[in-house]
Amino acid sequence: MPDSVPSPFPPVIAVLLAGGTGHRAGFGRPKQLELLGDKPVLQWSLDAFAAHPAISGGVLVANADVMAALDGLPNGWKTAEPGIERQQSVDHALQSLSDWSDETLVLVHDAARPGLTAATIDRLLAALSSAEAVIPTLPVPDTLVRQDAGEAGDTVDRGALARVQTPQGFRLGTLRRAHAAAAATGAPATDDAQLVRQMGVPVQTVPGDARLHKLTYAEDMTILAGLLGQDRMMRTAVGMGYDVHRLVPDKPLWIGGVEIQHSHGLEGHSDADVALHALTDAILGALADGDIGDHFPPSDPQWRGAASHRFLAFAADRVAARGGRIEHVDLTIIAEAPKIGPHRPAMRARLSEILAIPLDRVSVKATTTERLGFTGRREGIAAQAVATLKLPEN
Repeated sequence: MPDSVPSPFPPVIAVLLAGGTGHRAGFGRPKQLELLGDKPVLQWSLDAFAAHPAISGGVLVANADVMAALDGLPNGWKTAEPGIERQQSVDHALQSLSDWSDETLVLVHDAARPGLTAATIDRLLAALSSAEAVIPTLPVPDTLVRQDAGEAGDTVDRGALARVQTPQGFRLGTLRRAHAAAAATGAPATDDAQLVRQMGVPVQTVPGDARLHKLTYAEDMTILAGLLGQDRMMRTAVGMGYDVHRLVPDKPLWIGGVEIQHSHGLEGHSDADVALHALTDAILGALADGDIGDHFPPSDPQWRGAASHRFLAFAADRVAARGGRIEHVDLTIIAEAPKIGPHRPAMRARLSEILAIPLDRVSVKATTTERLGFTGRREGIAAQAVATLKLPEN
């Protein structure tokens, strides 16, 4: 029997489940074959297991079509036919491991979780030195409520809850007994840890990893691309905006989402925040989604006196709706007066808040035209903006 791990540590094998069809993802092919960066989703986990020095080999549970899309298997790996349900697929893998002893450690992993790291494997194996079963978990960050017919009910205490991930680790003998017992009783389970617990065996938990996000729906691919740094699935889009407003007496002056005490304010249909208007147009331009006038026409009385942060938040929401993100914004305010410098920190903080992006992705600058032109004569204020986005490829 192969054993690349020094004694007395038991050998470790992996079971990688890649037999599902993944129809909910809507890719038109099994989701485990969809490209994440430059390789299929399945290959990410296969490579992670193959690169770990403690893993002696494994079983890939996949059909012939999936196998045909791969460039072979790592040394020490074999294949098993998938079952109709997950539980059957694991059982098929266990049957193919008949030559491994009960003391062998086995890690059962879903190929739809490509963000597997050596650190996660290490945590599982460390726990298996004293436990029969271990699973990675993450806390539940969201408020949970009971729901009935689309109506929210009582909240559920999330303090005692956790999100379960894979790989799940077991002593091979323990997992064999759990599947044999389930086959005898017909007890269903959505993962192997449930089967083990049904036998009364405690299941230890270790910290999971956000990168083990599961690919279920198409939008999960964008999340995974971000988590795993695979921006080749995203394209860079850059937009530019420019706006000008006249200065008039006896009106509040709003620039960059901040009210500035000054003798004059900016004239316009809304609050005339020239900086937010330029930045809104920059984002809409990067989206190829028209301009601020298309979405908020001056002829519409509902926008008279409106706060311009509503326009900018709208543009940010359009980015999110496309599955994109705002990488950076750069704003230049062109004014002879008032001085912008003292207000730059407040403007950056306000833009960061409206756009829901980190402060270090927001640049605000100011300049003059050396008393030339309408800004130099203090007749108005202008602003230029550049927005850099990451958008999913179509």
